[in-house]
Amino acid sequence: MKRSLSVRVAEKFQAKREAALPLGELATLAAGAGFHALCMRASQLGIHTPAEQVAQGRTLLEAQGLAVSMVTGDFPIPENSAEGPQALRHIVPHLDLAQALGADLIRVGLHREEDIAWAQRAADQAAERGIRLAHQCHTRSLFEQVDESLQVLRRIGRPNFGLIYEPANLELCGQDYGPATIEKFAPYLFNVYLQNQRLHPQGQQTLSTWCRGEVRFDLIPLWEPGGIDFPRIIETLEKIGYTGYLTSHQAALVEPQSMIAQTAQYLRSLATFEPPIA
Repeated sequence: MKRSLSVRVAEKFQAKREAALPLGELATLAAGAGFHALCMRASQLGIHTPAEQVAQGRTLLEAQGLAVSMVTGDFPIPENSAEGPQALRHIVPHLDLAQALGADLIRVGLHREEDIAWAQRAADQAAERGIRLAHQCHTRSLFEQVDESLQVLRRIGRPNFGLIYEPANLELCGQDYGPATIEKFAPYLFNVYLQNQRLHPQGQQTLSTWCRGEVRFDLIPLWEPGGIDFPRIIETLEKIGYTGYLTSHQAALVEPQSMIAQTAQYLRSLATFEPPIA
C-alpha cells in the first residue's frame, strides 16, 4: 500500500471551499512526513482552476516526489449537495484535470436512480483515456449501505467504476465496516479513505443519513483510540492483497503541520508501505 494525504487536512470540516495552506507548503509537509501522494480537491486545484496554474501545481508536486492519488474536481461532490451528480453529466473537465495532474482516478457522486445511466456514460468516456471513476461510501447517496452499494456497482457494470471504502461513513449509517464488508467490496476497491470518529448522543458534530436520520459524533484524530478499528481494517486489506492508496481523509483537528506529521507516524505503525516515489 501507499500513503496518501487528502488536501482536506488544510480545510475546515464544514468549509470545503477554502484552503488554510498554499499547495506548495502542503506538498512540502506531506513529502517531509513520508506521504507518497496528495488526494487533490477543488480547494487547491479544481476544474475551475486555470490550466497554467494546474500545470504549475503538477510541477510543484513532482519536485517533491508526490503523485496525485485521486482528483475531486469540484465543490458539490465533497459537499454532497444536490449538484454533486452533475459531474457525471459533464465529465470532460474532470477528465482533463485528472490527465493534467497525472492522476488516473476521479471521485464522483450519485444520489438518484437516474444517475446510474450517467455514471455508465461517464465511465465509458473515462475508459477512453485510461481513467477510473469511484464513489465514496457516503451518507445521503446511493452508497450509504453495503448491499445497496454492491447493487449499484453491479448495475453500473463498468470495470473502471469502483469504490472508495470509507469506514466512518459506513459506521454513521449503522453498517458493518469490518472484514466481511471489505471482502465484499474487494473486487471494486479503488481507494481507501481513513477518518476517525466516536459516536455518542452528545457528539459535537451531526450528519444526516437517509437510513438512520441524524447521527451525532465527535471527530477525533486517526491515532486516538476509541473510534474506528484501523488495525483490523489494515489487517484485512493486507489479507485481500490491496496495494492501492491508503488516504488520510481528515480535516485538521490540530494545526495542519502537527496533524500531518502525527498522521504519517500513525500510519507507519499500522502497515508496511512501498518506498516513496524517487
